[in-house]
Amino acid sequence: MTDPFSALGVAPRYDLDLAALERQHRALSRALHPDRYAGRAPAERREALGRAIAVNEAWRVLRDPVARAEALLEALGLEGREPEPAASPEFLAQMMEERETLAEARAARDLPRVRELGRAMREKESALVGVLGEEFEKLGPHPEPARVAPVLQKLAELRYCRRYLEEASAIEDDLI
Repeated sequence: MTDPFSALGVAPRYDLDLAALERQHRALSRALHPDRYAGRAPAERREALGRAIAVNEAWRVLRDPVARAEALLEALGLEGREPEPAASPEFLAQMMEERETLAEARAARDLPRVRELGRAMREKESALVGVLGEEFEKLGPHPEPARVAPVLQKLAELRYCRRYLEEASAIEDDLI
């Protein structure tokens, strides 16, 4: 896969301005649109199409907080190093309680409660994204192994939130 940061012409960092990133994506998409290359040589059309695909994939990756963290870890040369630390025991216990509450709301077919639980989890997810950004800032360009563990732990917690939100969304769809 092409480096998503390079594909969109942004510095590899977690804390990105998503509105500016979207403007960059749109500008590149317009510049690489197949209609602009209709009269050009086949090799040039293929190259533009390949770049357009890379730009779209980069936008998909960088706008997602989990995928962006994974891409940044890869850009920092940390991909596949050590097993990812689990989320903290306190976080896991809290998530287990929240999943039970969600299951109870599902069983009761309580759509407003499911929506409220989803809203609360989105707030938790947003806070985790902020903390993860802070942890990435602490890493610097040549991260020391001791500083990587907190990033990986927060990323694990963010993945739990994401799975919870996917489940809540599926329950909402079932109850509508």
